[in-house]
Amino acid sequence: MHQINIPNHIIERCIARRGRRYLFEELEPQRTALLVIDMQNCFVVPGLSYAEVPGVADITPNINTLVSAMRKAGGSVIWTQHIYTSGWSSWHDYFTDAQTRAALVADTAEGAFGRAIWDGMDVADDEPILPKTRSSALVPGTSDLKALLDDRQIDTLIITGTLTNVCCESTARDAMFLNYKTLFVADATGTRSDDEHNATLVNMIQFFADVRMTKDVTSLLKPSAGTSTTSEIK
Repeated sequence: MHQINIPNHIIERCIARRGRRYLFEELEPQRTALLVIDMQNCFVVPGLSYAEVPGVADITPNINTLVSAMRKAGGSVIWTQHIYTSGWSSWHDYFTDAQTRAALVADTAEGAFGRAIWDGMDVADDEPILPKTRSSALVPGTSDLKALLDDRQIDTLIITGTLTNVCCESTARDAMFLNYKTLFVADATGTRSDDEHNATLVNMIQFFADVRMTKDVTSLLKPSAGTSTTSEIK
């Protein structure tokens, strides 16, 4: 689990600009989707893949807590699977070498063990698992997420999963750009270092999302939500 640290001067800057620390005091579950980003074997299982995120399994209890709360509240739970494809030339041609590229494509190919959602995750049979071929699940033509959200009339997204600073951050940014109310769960996202994790949280809280802790979000999902959601993130 990451040591979360958002500097006080960043929080104070947010309050000075918008008049409050937190953005949302209540959620409408029927119009809210919990996104669990890429908690699949290639990222979670130790030693399996170059893509491994050491220790990311530690966020599993918090994600599963949110999954349970969302189901009880009557909202949507949506899972994504990242697929590395050789057709993504701007990534593979410049950010990976040939050996790494081949390994990542193989690890997330159809039927590969690395592509499957890790068995520690509480996935229900009727919940959608959406493949995506870019970091953001909202890039047109690379995922069915936007169409699903439109069909369910979703206007609020809760971001969890991995990697904090890649697929979670990319999806959260695009969500805000597309006018979704966006929450980013600080203790239910994970990446390879505290520095990378906290850098994303600093970006999120200032410009893109309501940065919250798991217990805050579960409280917001209860019928009597109101104003009891004040966990300190430091």
